[in-house]
Amino acid sequence: MGRLFVVATPIGNLSDLTARAEAVLRQSRRVLAEDTRRARVLLRRAGAQARPVSLHARNEASRVALARRWLSQGEDVALVSDAGTPLLSDPGDRLVRSALEDGHSVVPVPGASAVLAALVVSGLPCVPFAFVGFPPRTAGKRDRLLDRIAHATETVVLFESPERLLCTLEELAMRAGSDRRLAVCRELTKVHEEVFRGTVAEAARRFQETPARGEVTVVVEGGAESADPARARSLARSLVEQGMGPPAAARAVAEGTGVSRSRAYQLVQDAKERGGAPDGPQPGAGNKRGPSPSERRR
Repeated sequence: MGRLFVVATPIGNLSDLTARAEAVLRQSRRVLAEDTRRARVLLRRAGAQARPVSLHARNEASRVALARRWLSQGEDVALVSDAGTPLLSDPGDRLVRSALEDGHSVVPVPGASAVLAALVVSGLPCVPFAFVGFPPRTAGKRDRLLDRIAHATETVVLFESPERLLCTLEELAMRAGSDRRLAVCRELTKVHEEVFRGTVAEAARRFQETPARGEVTVVVEGGAESADPARARSLARSLVEQGMGPPAAARAVAEGTGVSRSRAYQLVQDAKERGGAPDGPQPGAGNKRGPSPSERRR
């Protein structure tokens, strides 16, 4: 049975290639890489003889089939990305799943990661944190992700292109507040490495005056803890009982309790489906004759 090695590569400084990664690249007969030109530079530095074969989003299906054949023949295969740890906003997850399904060993070879490098120099809490990759370009998906970041209570790490960075910062200011702290990390481990630390508003001004260049990783501070879910649920039920429409009720619940707008809307819908009635048995429940005159007076 062949082995699949998931090999982390430098994110800028070639000196960050580990001795173990070099050894794995030398011993692996097959190397899959997102960009074969970059991979050749890496392989020469490691003294590896393998010829890299491309694996990217457009040919992943055919390359996975090829890699499965290599592995079934007992050959070791190394997977590398353009920079950093494979699978983190890079192709390869389909390959890993296929290798595991076929019973092959999948071996991590840790090393550089832009996610962790940015997190530890951000000055923001490192635990807990969430990584969300690149924000989508389509409006609906992008809005949902930015709302998720705005309402997250943990530190959030994301990638962004320099061309869309300013737009993302401005949208975060509207959703999370202009005073939310963050760090914009640019060209990590390279000659022009820069880490900007400040508020969302300060970062927007900074990168409006001087547009960003190169690889960008953004680390966003988590927001305040959400209100007690029971309180939000109670308010949603109360507003539905008063006859308030779902959009207005969801907005009031979100603003009044701090829960996300999507969660508030779900609570309102749940309350509406239950008829807006409070929990527990209601007066007259199961009584088909209706209340008596004395009961009505009470």
